[in-house]
Amino acid sequence: MTVGRRGPPASGSPQGGRQHDGASRRLPRTVWALGLVSFFMDLSSETIHALLPLFLVGTLGASFVAVGLIEGVAEAAAAVSKLFSGALSDRMGRRKPLVLLGYGMAAATKPLFALATGAGTVAAARFADRVGKGIRGAPRDALVADVTPPELRGAAYGLRQAMDTAGAFAGPLLAMALMLAAGDDIRLVLWVAVLPALVAVGLVLFGVREPEAPPRAPAERGRRAWPLRGAELARLPGAFWRVLAVAGVFTLARFSEAFLVLRAADIGLPVAWAPAVMVAMNLVYMVGAYPLGALADRVERAGLLAFGVAVLVAADLALAFAPSWPWALAGAAFWGLHMAATQGLLAALVADAAPADLRGSAFGVFNLAQGLALLLASAIAGALWQAAGPTATFLAGAAFALAALPLLPRRRGGPATTAGAAAQGGAPPPR
Repeated sequence: MTVGRRGPPASGSPQGGRQHDGASRRLPRTVWALGLVSFFMDLSSETIHALLPLFLVGTLGASFVAVGLIEGVAEAAAAVSKLFSGALSDRMGRRKPLVLLGYGMAAATKPLFALATGAGTVAAARFADRVGKGIRGAPRDALVADVTPPELRGAAYGLRQAMDTAGAFAGPLLAMALMLAAGDDIRLVLWVAVLPALVAVGLVLFGVREPEAPPRAPAERGRRAWPLRGAELARLPGAFWRVLAVAGVFTLARFSEAFLVLRAADIGLPVAWAPAVMVAMNLVYMVGAYPLGALADRVERAGLLAFGVAVLVAADLALAFAPSWPWALAGAAFWGLHMAATQGLLAALVADAAPADLRGSAFGVFNLAQGLALLLASAIAGALWQAAGPTATFLAGAAFALAALPLLPRRRGGPATTAGAAAQGGAPPPR
């Protein structure tokens, strides 16, 4: 995540010299293009992701442990690549090549899901897909800042995030509609899901434009220390590492959403309707993220984090003891509410704690730590499900969530900075 990391656009950029004329009040074409790219790629990815657990277990015969490991490794791969891509785009002075590489990798993996005959192929495709996501994330967010006037950046990030979430919301709906139309033919639906990804790559190629001047002069780039060097990371204050500890323990309670889909199917939700679980989660996440992010500027942040912990515990309990599939949908909705309450807030706390010149690296470290915690969480969830069943899995999640409570900050941070506000309201939260 690179929101708030960079200053105003270079003076030579198309937007850099404008202030308050009529043209400057309109979002640049590249921002709209990146929003559409996010929508179509998420539409493709979430159509596949909504069906992938059932495809792995029901069609390919994979174990629940394999599902957990595949999901955890995939998300950890995305986090590792995010760590380096933002810094690399700064050194290159170019964003679009890495954005195109990331989206291109993701699109190239989509046919592999439909062609898979074993869990190994799915694991490789999911790994490459998430690496592509990590590569494109930070350069894409930096490019939004490069092309947008400072007074419009909140709107720009809000637009991109709204379209991203809309794609994530529409994907499971499309999966349900296609499953009903195709008579539960999962492979056919996976083939159809390739098409939106190809549209996304075309939009990057022909719709995204970089500023004419590079964001940083080559001589200046050459003198700047590599942000990920140990001496530079040592400048991150204790407040940042405390936020990292909270997020790490909290993420152990937030294993892959694949287990929500499996739980709903386990208690009787028809296969064709299983993606409704992701629809419920994404709808609440989409509706709640901005107002709860804005609320974090006005209330005690530790209290809002504690609320997020309580909501996650409620979600885990609903899923652990669900007597029927409507309870699973309710648990998924609570899961989405907890995401809305905590993910933007954690990003804001990182932005507040990190020095401005290390904010991109701080988010890279933060994303890496969350990815590794998610790998461990998904592996634990898969093993518990295999050994003791779904009730034990979700009760363990509730226990990890409660373990994060003693680590919460005791006081509200300083006033929300521009970067913190952007992280809460517009920039994508870490996954």
